[in-house]
Amino acid sequence: MNFSTTVLIAISFALWFSGGLLIDERDSARSQRDTAQLEVTGLREAARISGEMLADRDENDRTRTEALNHALSKTADLQRDVVDGRKWLRVNATCSSPKSDQTSAGSVADAATAELTADAGPDYYTLRDQLDLSRQMILGLQDHVRRICMR
Repeated sequence: MNFSTTVLIAISFALWFSGGLLIDERDSARSQRDTAQLEVTGLREAARISGEMLADRDENDRTRTEALNHALSKTADLQRDVVDGRKWLRVNATCSSPKSDQTSAGSVADAATAELTADAGPDYYTLRDQLDLSRQMILGLQDHVRRICMR
């Protein structure tokens, strides 16, 4: 075997070895590409689901806020109607003393109009507002669990 044959064999071996390395690198790159594509698909799906969940959350919040505002408005309307005398409430009522100065035993018919005590009126409307707020918070949380958490 002469020198040129030895060199030719050495070059052939080097080319064969480097070709194997290139094939391994190619396979590794393909595997990494496939993994990255799977991750991208998963991230896109997660982003889509997150977007839907955020939209559901916003819709739930909007619906419950509208319902709360409506209930608070109804309470404010009721309060104005009671103050203006268009409606009456029968809660924690007291009767003022009879209008006549009769010395005989008084009766219900002798009593003046029953009215809310001074501190009961504001408390009544505050309690109604708090009840409406609590109701909407509970309904909103139930909707959140059903529409978002249980997904």
